[in-house]
Amino acid sequence: MLNMFKRTNQFAALVMLFCFILLISGCSSDAKNNTDQNNNNMPGDSTSGKVSEMEDAGKSPYPRKIDTANGEITIEEEPEKVAIVHWGYLDSLLLFDLKSIAAALPFTEKQSVLSTESYKPYVDKLDELVIVGENEQVNLEALLDYDPDLIIAGNSINKDITTKLSQISTTIVIDEEETNVWGDWPSLVRKFGEILAQEDVAENYISEFNLRMETAKEKLANLEGTVAFLQVRENMVWLQGVDYLKQYYEGLGLKTPDADTMKEGAQLSLEGLTELNPDHLFLGYFNYGDQSIPAITDEWEKGEVWKRLKSVQNDHVYPINGELALGFGPIGHSYGVQAVLEALE
Repeated sequence: MLNMFKRTNQFAALVMLFCFILLISGCSSDAKNNTDQNNNNMPGDSTSGKVSEMEDAGKSPYPRKIDTANGEITIEEEPEKVAIVHWGYLDSLLLFDLKSIAAALPFTEKQSVLSTESYKPYVDKLDELVIVGENEQVNLEALLDYDPDLIIAGNSINKDITTKLSQISTTIVIDEEETNVWGDWPSLVRKFGEILAQEDVAENYISEFNLRMETAKEKLANLEGTVAFLQVRENMVWLQGVDYLKQYYEGLGLKTPDADTMKEGAQLSLEGLTELNPDHLFLGYFNYGDQSIPAITDEWEKGEVWKRLKSVQNDHVYPINGELALGFGPIGHSYGVQAVLEALE
């Protein structure tokens, strides 16, 4: 009887132990399921976020579609060799991270600003710079030999050769008026940033330039007197108008002489300059880098009329590189702002 009682108690104990184990196991399983479910539903799950970031980091910006003057163009792969056949594009394109460029220049290579201190840091970073044209004359044979991955043109300057360019390589034609190539270089720089998937490079340069402008304007806030800029060529002089030189007049807060011609500018004689008679005079020489080419002001400076100018009498005449300072690109404008600041500060 006693033994039977013992066996019964032992059996009951075993049953209770088994039930306890099942209970613990069930709770553990529920807890795990709940945890897994909660983790899967977390809005900021770190694991999935890291995977997404890794995917984004490794994602190529190409192919990319670009709206152009010749329709929507797809650039399939990152271009390693880029050709620009518009003579006004090089100043802006040099800002970007490229190793090989072919370019048309405004003048001959000897007359160009490629060897200036302003351009040197940008030219030196290139492995290859090939000249394929001067002004509106593009050497298609040289361009073909260069074998570009991408050609960037203008709808006006290059209108006669657009079809031929497209036969050589993928060609982006920029609407020069819509992008305001001649009057708003930040717009062109941003377009290049879009084409080359380097939008950050464009925005960084524009922001830094604007900061330099603000600093320079503050330093020149107390400048007294009027300021005029002349484009000096071999046989003529052009007064540069306020509409064209907004980066100096509006950007730096410079005062203009009181004359109707100051708005749009005009060809100027020595007599016209005496009527203008600015307090400060910038001579933007286009022979600045090659003085074997004469300048018309060489003769002006020998006469008595020149010597009676206020700017001459007060030693306020400043020679600058006209190709850079009076151009329309970011590198040239950066040079110009610094040159103006150093002269007037």
